[in-house]
Amino acid sequence: MTIDDILHDLVGRPVTVDVAAAVLSRGPGVYAWWGVATALPDFPGRPNDADPTLRLLYVGRAANLPGRILRTHLRRSGDSVLRRTLAGLLMPVEGYRTTWKNGVVLVPDDEVRLTAWMRRGLRLTWVEHPYPADIEEEVVWQLRPPLNTQGVDDDEIRAAVVAAKAAYESSVAAPT
Repeated sequence: MTIDDILHDLVGRPVTVDVAAAVLSRGPGVYAWWGVATALPDFPGRPNDADPTLRLLYVGRAANLPGRILRTHLRRSGDSVLRRTLAGLLMPVEGYRTTWKNGVVLVPDDEVRLTAWMRRGLRLTWVEHPYPADIEEEVVWQLRPPLNTQGVDDDEIRAAVVAAKAAYESSVAAPT
């Protein structure tokens, strides 16, 4: 599979989290999160080729696609950069609360609320690949997802994402 094939599939028709949960294989690969128009409207991502009402927000890699997407990104802020970024960006609007548990994490009720927000406003595409670490950098460079801080050209967008991550991390005091 060439990088062009991978990019073509990643910008193909996104599906809901529920559909993805039913069909994701346990293999490794790269994935893309797409947002509906009302999800983070200040972050101009690339429109999806199959559904231009969706914008690319984030690209990642996984050794196990359902494990990374369903058990990490949709459940635990402590293990997911995407969840921490979303929580930081949405804190002023959604009022998410954090606590300290081997790091900053959302309180349990807000983990549930963030997952519900993701299920409502985000869609997924993915491509299986035996060595996702070998292609992730090129995929990010080609697609320029605004929530990935590496490989994104727009300094203003990167600064907003970095600030949101910092706001999330500083939202609770570490134990002394």
